[in-house]
Amino acid sequence: MDVNAAVAAAAAIAGVLTGVIAVLAFRWSEREQNRPTRSSLHTDAVLPPGVDTVLSVLRSSAVVLDEADAVVKASSAAYALGLVRGGKLAVEPMLQMARDTRRDGEIRQVELDLPRRGTGRGEALAVSARVAPLGSRLVLLLVEDLTEARRIEAVRRDFVANVSHELKTPVGALSLLSEAVMDASEDPEAVERFAGRMQIEATRLTSLVQELIDLSRVQNDDPLEDAEPVRVDELVAEAIDRCRHQAGAKQITMAAGGAADLRVWGNRGQLAAALGNLVENAVNYSPARTRVGIAARSVNAPGGDHIEIAVTDQGIGISDKDKERIFERFYRVDPARSRATGGTGLGLAIVKHVAASHGGEVAVWSAEGQGSTFTLRLPEAGAARDRAHQQTARHERAGGAGLDEEAGRSTPTSPESTAYETLPAPEVLP
Repeated sequence: MDVNAAVAAAAAIAGVLTGVIAVLAFRWSEREQNRPTRSSLHTDAVLPPGVDTVLSVLRSSAVVLDEADAVVKASSAAYALGLVRGGKLAVEPMLQMARDTRRDGEIRQVELDLPRRGTGRGEALAVSARVAPLGSRLVLLLVEDLTEARRIEAVRRDFVANVSHELKTPVGALSLLSEAVMDASEDPEAVERFAGRMQIEATRLTSLVQELIDLSRVQNDDPLEDAEPVRVDELVAEAIDRCRHQAGAKQITMAAGGAADLRVWGNRGQLAAALGNLVENAVNYSPARTRVGIAARSVNAPGGDHIEIAVTDQGIGISDKDKERIFERFYRVDPARSRATGGTGLGLAIVKHVAASHGGEVAVWSAEGQGSTFTLRLPEAGAARDRAHQQTARHERAGGAGLDEEAGRSTPTSPESTAYETLPAPEVLP
């Protein structure tokens, strides 16, 4: 019995020890799991309270560096720009700025050009980098991408320079001609000649100012807010009437065909201005006793039926290098001829913006010495209007307002196709 009691007592003591050891091991495991790791020390534990939340909503690319120049926190935009690679700040000038700021606590800012990742064309990203101390150990780097702002500023600067040059020419001519009139006050024939030249320059100046206003309007206004079905034959008749005097003076025949019963959906004033510019260019760049044709047809397309309005001339044609730039503002294929005809170089830019804002496009076929064909492609009316109304009703039911950016683009049913009138000029390319 004494032996059995001793065995039982030993077993009880062993059980108690095992339980104590198990409890101690469990508590030690919990303490180890709750202990902050090295990675967490470099993220949430190191950053001051609220900084992580603030950095997540900033539009700028944000990078936080510790005292060893290791990246503690970086936004996704910083990785996208290539600022952070392998846990390190990859831009040496920014890294040096961070070290200087850590040393003296001063805020620094600099603008840099960085190579664009993923392209071999040598394009650069323009960025603005600002470095500031964040607490006693960390440094915050904020990087703003200025590439698009720089591009817009360059476009604005070029536009202002071009406008200034274009305005200066007729204004200077008017000033000189007025002095000539004053000096020739005793010569009626000279006065009459100079006055005629003044009238030409004043007309050119008026046209330039009006086209600048038109270009600004088509860029800023939404044509589909006041859209309506517009008859193509009325647009063609208005364009022909606009150029009838110039065409008659050069004995140019204007022929139209295929526009009956066709309608497009859009702003009548803008569409008339765009087609009128195409016809006016065709007349101005055509030699005397030639023919300008205006033809329209309906074209079936996967994205919806379109109306093509083609303006064909037998003029001087356009070279391949010029075709890439003819829709730029103030660009002229033949500057000397443009001065003679009073051209401003804005007509085709207006056509391009009108076509794009109506959900269409403008294309050109041309060969030097063989003439040119400009084709204006626009969504056909009918289904385009119905779709716009459906979009409006859907937004109203959903609590939204207005048309979305796709409203007014056509998914029409296919009407009977209208063929082009046969014209003695190059074929209109599809």
